[in-house]
Amino acid sequence: MRKALLVCGVLSSLLYVAMLVFVPMQWEGYSSAAQTVSELSAIDAPTRPLWVPLGIIYTLLVAAFGWGVWMSARGNRPLRVVAALLVVYGIIGLGWPPMHQRAVLAAGGGTLSDTLHIVWSFVTVSLMLFAMAFGTAGFGRRFRIYSLTTIAILVVLGVLTGLDGPRLQANLPTPLLGVWERIMIGVFLLWVVVLAVTLLRRSPSRGGTIARVKATRVAGMVAPGFEEVRAVFERGARALGAAAAADRGASRLLDSLGDH
Repeated sequence: MRKALLVCGVLSSLLYVAMLVFVPMQWEGYSSAAQTVSELSAIDAPTRPLWVPLGIIYTLLVAAFGWGVWMSARGNRPLRVVAALLVVYGIIGLGWPPMHQRAVLAAGGGTLSDTLHIVWSFVTVSLMLFAMAFGTAGFGRRFRIYSLTTIAILVVLGVLTGLDGPRLQANLPTPLLGVWERIMIGVFLLWVVVLAVTLLRRSPSRGGTIARVKATRVAGMVAPGFEEVRAVFERGARALGAAAAADRGASRLLDSLGDH
């Protein structure tokens, strides 16, 4: 069950990539470089009937993946926060308000739906950033660096897309708006895949707490004739401590390999 839910993360990213590639082909004159992804599901857009059901499947896959991340956390609090954020990200995607096409917006035909579309965009990007931010505390150094790099890319590209917002509203040329937005989406989709693969490679029990047993010397006075019994207890305690130390060492090695 846990692995199947984690695989949903990989499938969600693959599905969205396919949507970005094939859905625009159904709209003659649409430019993936100059136009936003949201325009594919805009009101009266020819691709809306295809994009919406595929988008619902995508958001359900992300929500299922979030539940798989929760099941994998096992005491890892930052990872549980990541899971909760991904579930919320998936759920709110089911009610995404559509925008109007550029010509309608430029003519002053924008409605509350367009305002809510901007709000939804801000909320979903925030959830993406917070999920990656908490993910930096849930794994090792390499995943932390990777997540921070991804966050930096999202912030920079978010600024670039924001600068083109007024031009979109005025139906003016935005030659690279679609490029910036698709790179933003792509780095998040890749992050989801990396997170899923990382968790799939880890044992479900390795998120929990390993009992730490220390070797303890049995000391004190014993009655005459029980010296051998004390010696047996001492050897047993030392063996137990050595086994626990070996277990911790093996777990650290596996964690290191998994995190890298």
